[in-house]
Order: sequence, then C-alpha cells, then structure tokens
Amino acid sequence: MNRLIILIGILLACAGLASAQDSSSTPVAMGWISILPPLLAISLALIFRQVLVALLCGVWLGATLIENGNVLTGLLRTLDTYLVRALADPDHVSVVLFSLLIGGMVGMISRSGGTAGLVMKLTRLCRTPRSTQLTGWLMGVLVFFDDYANSLIVGPAMRPLCDRTRVSREKLSYIVDSTAAPVASLAMISTWIGFEIGLISDAFRSLGAEVNSYWIFVQTIPYRFYTIIALALVALVAILSRDVGSMWRAEVRARTTGKVLRDGAVPMADFESLEKKGGDIVPGPMYFAWAPILVFLIVALGGLYADGVANCGDSSAPLYKIIGASNAFRVLMWGAFAGVFTAALLPLLKRKLKLQAVLDAFLSGVQSMNIAVIILILAWALGQICKDMGTAQTVVGWIEPVLSPRLLPAAVFVTAAVISFATGTSWGTMAILMPIAVPAAHHMIGTDLSAGQPVLNTAFLSTIGAVLTGSIFGDHCSPISDTTILSSMCSGGDHIDHVRTQMPYAVFGAIAALLVGYIPTGFGVSPWPCAAVGLLCAWLWIRYVGRPVPNYTPIPDRSSA
Repeated sequence: MNRLIILIGILLACAGLASAQDSSSTPVAMGWISILPPLLAISLALIFRQVLVALLCGVWLGATLIENGNVLTGLLRTLDTYLVRALADPDHVSVVLFSLLIGGMVGMISRSGGTAGLVMKLTRLCRTPRSTQLTGWLMGVLVFFDDYANSLIVGPAMRPLCDRTRVSREKLSYIVDSTAAPVASLAMISTWIGFEIGLISDAFRSLGAEVNSYWIFVQTIPYRFYTIIALALVALVAILSRDVGSMWRAEVRARTTGKVLRDGAVPMADFESLEKKGGDIVPGPMYFAWAPILVFLIVALGGLYADGVANCGDSSAPLYKIIGASNAFRVLMWGAFAGVFTAALLPLLKRKLKLQAVLDAFLSGVQSMNIAVIILILAWALGQICKDMGTAQTVVGWIEPVLSPRLLPAAVFVTAAVISFATGTSWGTMAILMPIAVPAAHHMIGTDLSAGQPVLNTAFLSTIGAVLTGSIFGDHCSPISDTTILSSMCSGGDHIDHVRTQMPYAVFGAIAALLVGYIPTGFGVSPWPCAAVGLLCAWLWIRYVGRPVPNYTPIPDRSSA
C-alpha cells in the first residue's frame, strides 16, 4: 500500500509540471518534460521490479502531460487511445499473434513428449553448463535471419537443457538477447538489412548523392564494435566459466541449489505449468520437437524469399534486395502457423495424443504467454508516447551542439544509446538518427560525394556504424524494449532480473566500443586493430574481473542410454 501511495504521488507531482507548459505547444515541442515518461517507467521497473505497473505509469504520465496535466483525461487517453493504437498497428498484431502461436506450439511439443525426447538426445552434447551455454550461443548465431525468430526458437529449445545443467534463467535470457539482434543486424541477408539499407540510402539521397547503400552497409560491419564485443562476451563467459556481478550470483545460486529462478521471481512465460498440467509426460520421439521448429524455419526462409519477390517484382534482383523487400512480420506468422500445424499433426498421426489433449496443450501454451503480451502492448504504447512528445528529438537537441568532427562517431554512439534506452526501440532510434548523422558527417568531416559512388573515410563509416550498433546497446539495457521483453519471455525468466544481470555486460561492451572503437576511428585509425583490441579487452575483463562459477555435472539418465 505504501508503494502504491508513493507511485500515485510521483504521478501527480510529475503531472503538475505540465501546467508550466504552454497549452498551445505541440507534443513534439515539449522539451525536457518529454523525458519524464520513459524515465519514470525505467526507474520504477528497476526499483520495484514490477514492469507492468511501471510501464502503465509511464504511459499514464505521458498521456497526462500531453493532456496538459489532467490526470483523469490522461488515464482515459491511456485506455482508449494509446493502448488501442498499440494494437492497431498490423506489425504489432503480427508479433502478438505469432508469439501466442509459438507459445501454443511449445505447449504441444511439451505435452507430446517432444521436449523430453529432445532433451534426452541433446544431453549427450550438453553435458555441462559450459557446453550448454556454447550450444545456446551457436544456435543464436545460426538463426541469423530475424531477431524475433531467434528469440522464439532458441529460448524454448534451450530452456529445458539449461534447467538440467543448472544454468540460470538469467544467463539463458542473456544468451538469447545478446545473439538475437546483434546477429540479425550484422547478417548480410536478414529481415533487418532492408530497413538499414533503406535508411542509409535515404540519408545520402537527402544530400543529392546516389550511392550503393548495400556496399556502404557491408563496409560498416567492422565498425559495429558494440555488436561484435557483445557476441564475443557470450562465448567468453561460457568458455571461461566466469561471470560478473549479479549474473555471477545467479549462476552460483543455480549451480549450488538447482534454483534456476531466484525466490520470488516472476517468470514472463510460465512454461513449468505446461508440464504440471500434463501430468507425467513420457518422452516421445525427438522429431516431435525438432520437426515443428524445422518447418518453422523452412517456411519462414522460403516465405522471406517468396514475399520479397512478390513485393519487389523482380526475381532476378540481388538476394539481399529480395529479402529486404519482404514483410518479416507476415512471413513469421506463416512460419508460426506451419510450426503449430506440424506440432499438432505429429502426435495425432502417431496416436500419442487425442485431439482434445492437443487442443488443451495448445491453449495452455497460449495462456503461458499472456503476461508477456500485455507487457509488449504497454511497451509499444510507451514508445508511441515518446514519439508524440518528441523524446528522441529532445535528446538529439541536447547533444548536437557539443559535436566535433573527430568525436562525431563517439557522440553519435552515445546519442543512439541514450535514445534507444529511453524509447526501447532500436529501429526507431536508427530511423531518427540516420538522417541526422549522415549529413552531419558529410558537413563536419567534409567527404566529397560528387563521384556518385564515394569512397567514404574511416570517421564517416564509423559514424554510420555507431548509429546501427548504438541503437542495439540502448535496446539491450532498456527494460521497456520489445526484444529484451521477448528474450525474457522465451527463456521463461524474470524480466527485471534479466535486465539487471545483463546490464554489466552491455555497459562494459559499450565502454569498450567507445574507448577503443569510436574514439580512435574518429581520428582515422583502422577498425580492424580497434576490433581486435576490443576483443582482447573483453577477454581480459572476463578473465580477471569475472569470478569463477562452480561446475555441475548432471547425474546420467539411464533412460537416455
């Protein structure tokens, strides 16, 4: 009750600030006031560990400020405008539906014994916490074509294996989150590339330059210092069996007590209830588990190509252009439905389950995703609040006056990190910053674009890379990020625990990227030695700052022999 009173008091106090605003001002001119909604949501989520309440308070405060301090009207706009608009976006609806479908697929796979059968087979590969973590990292790297698909596949597949080898849910969430977006953003064929190349092309076109935006994208890959270090850190903590901070405590708890979740943790997806509702599950054929996932992948990859060809109208176009032209959200819906159909059909054909049992398992899986879906909707609503209030423009306006040519890549990286942390969106941050960063680099660094296919210098390419990877860093740290929420959801972990345990790794990666990456390249240093030094720093940090985690060897299961 005391906490509730405090929250209401904070809301009323912040809403009172709106009375000082000019009632004629537009939402995009609200200045520093626009920072308050995401700041409140993030602070409450980290302090009270109640992400639902925190997000709702953030949206309510933003709506109240837009309504000139009227708390009641702000509450009404929260309900009838921002929550509704969050679900009115077709892409958002697609994310909700395929998340529910994947939850249902996981439920059917679990009830049919497919998960148990897969675990029995993979235990030969995942015999220790180290090998289990490395397997999760490898799966995350291999599912490169989309970050959402990465989370939805790797998390549920690795969860039972991590539980068996006593790898904490915090660590699994970290593995999923730190391979999903980084891999998809680096891949030269992915659902991200069309968006990224489009932003680059539009930014140069605004300068009157027609460039090969795909080649510029490829050139920026060595400059994605944070992304490269983040991927390396996941492998290093697994290989060296060392962790830092709250992640170390979570891993020690899991190894010594077998508690993969802390006492009092609230997992975003209650996968354990699926097994309990199903009673004693007899392990089934392994293909009950991998076949639906394989079908999902085949349909998704084939759909990306087919939909891309249909949209661009040219089957002879380069593959990256075809994939970039596809609608990833629509295609993932196709894949999810195909996976659900396969997961339902196999136990029916093998007479492992009756139709009613399959339907019950599907509905149980869908139900396990309810909390995550609500959080996603609130996060999208808060993102719309930030857009309407001009949060990103305010942050850019604060930082832009202090930019200098040689420090431009570093300043852009910090700006991208702040905006993505405050708004919870990496794509939105890229869309905001790219049209600003490219012209700024052109005018401040003085690159000649008249040739049509410019050979960009190190500082210029580093500035573009800073936009693309700084957006991912802020997204990793933000508790209101949809991809961070998906990582917690698919791993069955507590969302705030995931954010708090991942934070030290993300912050270290950002500091290393800034000091040994973006500052040197701003002065013309080649990215290759910078990346090498960054990887060396990551190894030294884990080796000498990280603390060893106890090993654990599961008791062999005779039934799997």
